[in-house]
Amino acid sequence: MIQFLLNQTVKTLDDIDPNTTVLNWLRGSEHRCGSKEGCATGDCGACTVVLGQPDGENIRYDTANSCIMLVSQLQGKQLLTVEDLSEGGKLHPVQQAMADCHASQCGFCTPGFVMSGFALQKKNGDPQHQEIEKQLAGNLCRCTGYRPIIQAMQQSCGAYTDSFTRAAPQTVARLRLMQEPEVAELTQSNRCLLPKTVQQLAQLYQQNPQARLLAGGTDLALTITQQFQTLPLIITLSQVDELKTISVTDSHISIGAMATLQACQEILQPLIPAFTQVLERFASPQIRHHATLAGNLANASPIGDGAPMLLALGASLELRCAETVRNLPLDEFFLGYRKTALQAGEFISAVIIDRNAISPTFSAWKVSKRLDDDISTVFGAFNLQFEAGVVTRARLAFGGMAVVPARAKGAENALTGLPLNPQTLAQACTALVADFQPLSDFRGSAAYRLKLAQNLLRRLALQLAEPTHALEVQRYVN
Repeated sequence: MIQFLLNQTVKTLDDIDPNTTVLNWLRGSEHRCGSKEGCATGDCGACTVVLGQPDGENIRYDTANSCIMLVSQLQGKQLLTVEDLSEGGKLHPVQQAMADCHASQCGFCTPGFVMSGFALQKKNGDPQHQEIEKQLAGNLCRCTGYRPIIQAMQQSCGAYTDSFTRAAPQTVARLRLMQEPEVAELTQSNRCLLPKTVQQLAQLYQQNPQARLLAGGTDLALTITQQFQTLPLIITLSQVDELKTISVTDSHISIGAMATLQACQEILQPLIPAFTQVLERFASPQIRHHATLAGNLANASPIGDGAPMLLALGASLELRCAETVRNLPLDEFFLGYRKTALQAGEFISAVIIDRNAISPTFSAWKVSKRLDDDISTVFGAFNLQFEAGVVTRARLAFGGMAVVPARAKGAENALTGLPLNPQTLAQACTALVADFQPLSDFRGSAAYRLKLAQNLLRRLALQLAEPTHALEVQRYVN
């Protein structure tokens, strides 16, 4: 049984297939048809809803793609849809602004934009144009009405108090009453278990190693919505608060397996700026609010954005199986296409980054067919250490260049012990030819991918030659 609030109504779900998406539950059982299915992949944003959860004494509202969110992920949260915003026959300010600015044409995408605007207003009462564009990056308007939509967001984000703000203390209290120490379970033809602690998770997964672990679910849910498979047993991690922490010491950064990409952006920004800048291009806000860095690694995609950066940073993984915990360098984690070194019943509990291994010149770039909400064609991450203008350590990692995210060890050797000048740069670019034999697909040919990888390395050299880096490295590009 799980419990959550649908606006202010307590909902208790027991006899429901845990493979059910939030969108299908809303449109089917609740007859709430404002949220639309446009893609079933989390790309278009027509299904956008807002989830509220306690943040101190307030409620934090985050957007979510209901088409790829499973019902078990609602446990202990408040779910809001476009039907909840108007009160007493009066439109919510975001809805009113959309009407005033003529920001709706066919109307199919409009509820998703409204919900993204609602969440934006809750976070920022006076957003700049760029902030609005970032918030709307996961919402597509097929009628190309972006100018009036942005105008509507600017108009609606003034300071005002609505019923959600007034009810926040009571909502927080009600949500906290739903927190139970025991393992929750959904059972119909298939099962879902919701552990509350790492200990419970480890025990359940050891007993059921065939289960699928559900973290953010932004990739796993596609198994249901796109491949039309059924998951007989799911273990949902959303209730394991111990895995949501990000701890920073003088020597290390430990990122819990359930820490979202949004949390990583917020906490790591002053520590690894280039890392967080790239995360802004990781899918969309709806995805980043729920996807996890550990999940991005565990799915072992060769084009995942997290792996190349963490490989370049020399990260390691804390892996747990029952009571046994081991530390594994990320270099040894990827064994083949979608294959990892995880053993039966073993899961990632944390991602560990050695702060001493982070170069002040660490850089990463993503090349994709469009700027926002797209996966990589090639991703390059570069972590070079210098002493007196000489490269003392080089870690270069790429995604989209092999069946797994991988380091370019030949290029690393070509740079190490030498100044980064045009000659060594040319040698490193040549070494990339031996490091990788990329495949050709609809995102790019093998030759195109290789050229991209070489050009990203050249871009790094040009960036390091800028005067802003004069105190960190010597100028070396003529």
